[in-house]
Amino acid sequence: MRIFLAGATGVIGRRLAPLLRAAGHSVTGTTRSAGKADELKGQGITPALIDVFDAGGLCDAVLRARPDVVIHQLTDLPDVLDPAHLGDAIARNARLRVEGTANLVAAAKAAGARRLIAQSIAFAYAPGPEPHGEADPIAAAEGDTPSAITARGVRALEKAVLHLPGIYGIVLRYGRLYGPGTWNTPNARAPLHADAAAHAAFLAVTRGAPGVYNIAEDDGAVSVAKGRHELGFDPAFRVGA
Repeated sequence: MRIFLAGATGVIGRRLAPLLRAAGHSVTGTTRSAGKADELKGQGITPALIDVFDAGGLCDAVLRARPDVVIHQLTDLPDVLDPAHLGDAIARNARLRVEGTANLVAAAKAAGARRLIAQSIAFAYAPGPEPHGEADPIAAAEGDTPSAITARGVRALEKAVLHLPGIYGIVLRYGRLYGPGTWNTPNARAPLHADAAAHAAFLAVTRGAPGVYNIAEDDGAVSVAKGRHELGFDPAFRVGA
């Protein structure tokens, strides 16, 4: 299949792209860096040097790729966590989820993609009994707290992806990522190794009905039974294992 991978050089994208290529898929991957575009070429991936906020340029890139599947693995987070600037990072990431997702959804529709898979988060649920299932409500989005800003971004992303006539919309609510290039440790609540996150997206290319899936390790915070059953998700998956 032809796949458009938005965020091909991010923490998850760079683990996902080789899985897709090894399975025989034709992959176009986005990056904002000319240097990283060369890296993608070396992996057999067609680079698309584009910013997701450039709606016209993004649409042109997706139309050229003619994808069967679009995968949204975009974030706007720094490589190194600086608590002094965390608020700015949260606001940028929320903007990407709102505006960037809208642009990508519009491009996927214009290109006639059949399936859209998007990264969300499994740690934005409203307080309540655990483990949280996919039907549990997301946290309140009113106000300017980091939680509310994040919730607004998550709600906008998921609404945009899940209500697409003619396109299978799949939302993967990832746990707190750990592994190379991430901030967290396996001791975080609802942890998820980046390799297992990438593999879940790989599985969703050909499996799963439209809807939301919790993708995390079984630590009692969220239920991953649906992902295991419908996608074949295994939180123990590691690249090369």
